[in-house]
Amino acid sequence: MSDLKGRRIAFLVTNGYEPSELYSPWDTVVEQGAEAVLVSPESGEVSGGDHSQKVDLDVAKANADDFDGLVLPGGTKNADQIRMNKDAVNFTRAFFDTNKTVASICHAAWILTEADVLKDRNMTSFPSLQTDLRNAGANWADEELVVDGNLITSRTPKDLPAFNEAIINKFIEND
Repeated sequence: MSDLKGRRIAFLVTNGYEPSELYSPWDTVVEQGAEAVLVSPESGEVSGGDHSQKVDLDVAKANADDFDGLVLPGGTKNADQIRMNKDAVNFTRAFFDTNKTVASICHAAWILTEADVLKDRNMTSFPSLQTDLRNAGANWADEELVVDGNLITSRTPKDLPAFNEAIINKFIEND
């Protein structure tokens, strides 16, 4: 069944992404009929470990209005570089400004701190980020999945089944 047919979902990454946290949600939304679009501050290809992925759209030219949601895969290096890119931070914040679904896993929550969108939000992440997230105003919990409105968060690759299911369910719910 193609529950997400006609949906367009941005995946924001750069070099150093965690492959499982990109490919597992990517494959899940594509299998459900959505179009997955890789957005990055890099051009050409980005790499994560032994994997590489073609960049579809430069984040400087990306507009949140053209997408139904945003997935932020983790990877320490990826998340740290993305949060230092003004265009990537503004692109991320725009999804919150329009109340669109944002799904963040592992270290990707750092991007949300930089976008200043966590005040009074319930969430989880890789455990080492909890102090950063609390300092940004979030209510952090060590749980496999936390859904707060249109924000979906998970901790690590072992949480991907719950994370992927939540992404699909949130898009169906928002239909």
